[in-house]
Amino acid sequence: MRTFFRKIFSFLIFACFILVIWYFFHDWIQYQADKARGMYYIYRGDQAYEQDNMAKTLELYKKGLLLYPAHYEAWYNLGNIYVVYEDYYSAVEAYKNAIKHNPKFVMARMNLGIVYSENLGFFDEAIKEFDLIPKIKQFSFWVPRIYNNIKSNKMNKGLAFFNKGVAYKQKAMYLPLEEKYKMNSLLQEAINAYTDSLKYLKNNYDVYYNRAVAHHLRGDSRDAGLDYCKAINIKPTEFEAHYNLAVLLRSLNKYRESISELEKAAWLITESEDSSELQTAYIFNVLNEVSRKFMNSDSYGIEKLTDKPTGSISYTYVNGRIVADDDFDKAMEKNFKTCAGFDLFTAPEEELEF
Repeated sequence: MRTFFRKIFSFLIFACFILVIWYFFHDWIQYQADKARGMYYIYRGDQAYEQDNMAKTLELYKKGLLLYPAHYEAWYNLGNIYVVYEDYYSAVEAYKNAIKHNPKFVMARMNLGIVYSENLGFFDEAIKEFDLIPKIKQFSFWVPRIYNNIKSNKMNKGLAFFNKGVAYKQKAMYLPLEEKYKMNSLLQEAINAYTDSLKYLKNNYDVYYNRAVAHHLRGDSRDAGLDYCKAINIKPTEFEAHYNLAVLLRSLNKYRESISELEKAAWLITESEDSSELQTAYIFNVLNEVSRKFMNSDSYGIEKLTDKPTGSISYTYVNGRIVADDDFDKAMEKNFKTCAGFDLFTAPEEELEF
């Protein structure tokens, strides 16, 4: 009998202990239970995400985040999915939640700034996000051949400055008519941001190209030309820099050099799988127009009729498409790196003809 009562007493003590724990730690226990269930749904959502099943991922993440809203990586992935679906306001809320639970989450801030700038036109909000990223103190760790996040931290700072430059440039382009007087100062802010970006992103085509465009829009022909040439040297087969340089040279009445760059742009765009017939036709129309101006200009003489423009490419038409000659592959990189008008932009200030 004593043994029976001892068992009953032990059971009652245990039950009381459980009740006391439940009474005082009920919220904590419920939180841990919800967290475990939420993590399970998010884990399944991660699997669906890897399988590119966005609809299933969306469903599972929502279930998981209702139970465990502090999972900032799930909020970040959710924001990326909303961007795919072009639901930008929902993406903004998701990225904000990711940042709320991890203020040092650089990529969430970066994507939030990009959505603000490129998709919603909230340029000031975007610039604030990009300004914060370089100020975030990231833990840097390096173990030879095992782990190194120093480079990625520097790259993120460079990308933040680059995207800040893009936001300023877009803000300048979308100014209402009554505020157009602000355009040059905003473009200068963009140029400053691109310059800061180059401290971290060395020899980056996109930075030099976009800085060149900002200089071009401000009318800074010399700086624009030098940056276009730098971009061309880094990536000789990107047609945009060749084309914009050609437009710049045309505006300076340097028709011979403009033709050279237009020929390169024309060849590159016809070889590109992403090009449209409209783009190709437009470039050829510009090329024809500049060629006519060159033939009618004082600089065009009889002795030049058989000359090829400096840095021009030899090509022929096959089935209505431009095709390079047989020896093109060997000369392509060197030829495309040649920047027509480079001497013009590097000449002493007093010798410039702008």
